[in-house]
Amino acid sequence: MKRFSLLFISVFIIIGFQPVKAAEQRTVIIELEGDVSAYREYLEMHYPFIEIVDEFDTLFQGLALRATDAQLDELSQHSHLLNIHQVHTYKAETKRTEVPFVTQEFLGTSAAGVTGKGVKVGVIDTGIDYTHPDLKKNYKGGFDVVDWDDDPMETTPEEGEATIHGTHVAGIIGANGKMKGIAPDAEIFSYRALGPGGTGTSVQVIAAIEKAVEDKMDIINLSLGSSVNGPDWPTSLAVNKAVEMGVSVVTANGNEGPANWTVGSPATATKALSVGAVTTPQKTAVLYERFYKKMIPILPLQGAVEWKQRRSLPIMDGGTGEKQLPDATGKIVLFKRGKIPFAEKARIAERANAAAVLIYNDGSGPLEASIQDGGKPVSIPVAAVTRQVGLWLLKNEKTAQLSAKQVELQNRMAAFSSRGPVTRNWAIKPEIAAPGAPVWSTVPQSGYQALQGTSMAAPYVAGALALVKEAHPEWTDEQQIGALLTTAQLLQKPNDQPYDPIEQGMGKMQPSKAISTPVIIENPLLRFGKIDSKQDAEYVLTVHNVSNVRQKLQFDQPKAVSGIRWKVPMAVELSPHETERLNISISVNPDIQEAGVHQGYLSARFGQQKVHLPYLFLLKNADYPKAMGLEMEWKPLNRKGAYHYQIYLPEGVAELRIDLYDPDTLIYNRQLLTKKQVDAGLLEGSMSKREAGKPGVYLALIQLRMNDGKYVSTELPLYLSDQMLVK
Repeated sequence: MKRFSLLFISVFIIIGFQPVKAAEQRTVIIELEGDVSAYREYLEMHYPFIEIVDEFDTLFQGLALRATDAQLDELSQHSHLLNIHQVHTYKAETKRTEVPFVTQEFLGTSAAGVTGKGVKVGVIDTGIDYTHPDLKKNYKGGFDVVDWDDDPMETTPEEGEATIHGTHVAGIIGANGKMKGIAPDAEIFSYRALGPGGTGTSVQVIAAIEKAVEDKMDIINLSLGSSVNGPDWPTSLAVNKAVEMGVSVVTANGNEGPANWTVGSPATATKALSVGAVTTPQKTAVLYERFYKKMIPILPLQGAVEWKQRRSLPIMDGGTGEKQLPDATGKIVLFKRGKIPFAEKARIAERANAAAVLIYNDGSGPLEASIQDGGKPVSIPVAAVTRQVGLWLLKNEKTAQLSAKQVELQNRMAAFSSRGPVTRNWAIKPEIAAPGAPVWSTVPQSGYQALQGTSMAAPYVAGALALVKEAHPEWTDEQQIGALLTTAQLLQKPNDQPYDPIEQGMGKMQPSKAISTPVIIENPLLRFGKIDSKQDAEYVLTVHNVSNVRQKLQFDQPKAVSGIRWKVPMAVELSPHETERLNISISVNPDIQEAGVHQGYLSARFGQQKVHLPYLFLLKNADYPKAMGLEMEWKPLNRKGAYHYQIYLPEGVAELRIDLYDPDTLIYNRQLLTKKQVDAGLLEGSMSKREAGKPGVYLALIQLRMNDGKYVSTELPLYLSDQMLVK
């Protein structure tokens, strides 16, 4: 996976790939206040040459139009349309690999005979190659919101950068041929929201969700995401609305791990079932620093030779690769990502006799790249590490010595899998985990390939949910999801300690146990919110006995911790098909406990089944990102044109200041924006070309004065262009 309230007044422009000539038509979605059909009649009467492509009245009120710049310019003057709204870019995020994994191994015996028959699953993605022999039997239709037609085929090489992602996702859910998906008899529908290169916009995603809801999908799979960690981002709100209308929505948690607070919308939706990625049986190389006892995950670049060296080697700082290196014999050269291509960095180190190369990202998340550029192959290992790891290595350059080790990664949380919690409401994300690193599935032109990412883990859960829905149509949507959560397997780290709740949620999904469970805890992730002073916080569990016999649910008393007092029911007996609501409360003394995120597990059991209930609360404050999603887009749809800017703030601030710097030299360029008394949520506005300044690529330093008087700052990349890109 990579690159409103719902009814506020705005216009969304679908971002595409080619600059449009003045006389060409472009596709836009206008969002309206009031009755859609009345505005449609108005357009048909007064603007007969504007083509009305589609109408939206489920998740938001709007119309899809094809019109010229001049026609859109005139429309933008209407009082109905108060603003042109920036939209966020979404991308299907995957990592290519060559290790296959057989999905059937995962299901278990109790799922035998359950195939997802009669369950409709909508795949919102890059489209599907519905001619694939393993997919054509179960493919039942869909819609393409990129080209605005009913042919949601994957992008072909003739149309732009070809895609394979949606076909891969669909195969995991419902392949039915040479390969069998999780639910091989499910009905698969495709909603193409991501175009060439696997990119699209929030409005395309929302439009696709609306189409899927209108087509009465039972399940929607969203293996896509953004970098905005907020529960009230438009795509998250659209997901919540879809769930309220009776559709179960499964989302990929994101590939920006291993840092906390990296889950992004739409996985941040309160009512989405968000999925983290678990490794499948494989061996991989990691680097180990013996003195610091530090294990460092690495991501080999595509085309690189295998990392086999076992002796400990020192580190050499190679900068960004813009300068020739001194002799690097027997050393690992550490580069920062920059302007120099990855393959050229590797060859610079190779010419200096380096033993290997590490490249660290200059932003958050993993660095997925290749050294295959058509030139001479690189003979030394080349791998990527996160920015956090790169900075640690630089800090300890004179003492760190790295050796390679082969480790077994089965049933481990993948390093790239995004972590929670969600800002503002402090929800635990992901809720559940499934195989995602790597997974073998279908790709276009009758092929098969292994990919990895939470994009692969989400369809595992979507397929398993289809099995549960077929096996237990009498259960509610909440009970069906609750069954998967209640029966998940808690995963352990290499040190035999459980992964944190914000890493794995309830743990690895076990479809067989979900289908046969006698007890369902509908909402087993305990969220107590933010605690600012000495107070009690309460959470209500909903427990269902779905069996024909009496069931006893017994809780283990939490371990005593200074400053924290729990109140949990010791034991509850439920009659057949009885539902109980149980209060669990926690009292926290902030004078004793440290500020920050507090998380762990409460244990309960019914019969032989043990359940680990994740809990989380935030005490006073935590080191979560205070600003994200900074974007500026040139809007030419009025006579002068203007930049529309947006930035997301998880909490309100007394003052916001954005300064721009050269990303390479870090020399100050200019001040972009200052605002005072900014509310939490999405801050939007517009500025002229003169106010914005010279277009280009910048590093934005965002300085915030919080409402308590404290100052925090963060850095975000910013691309400032005065060209409008459209499809």
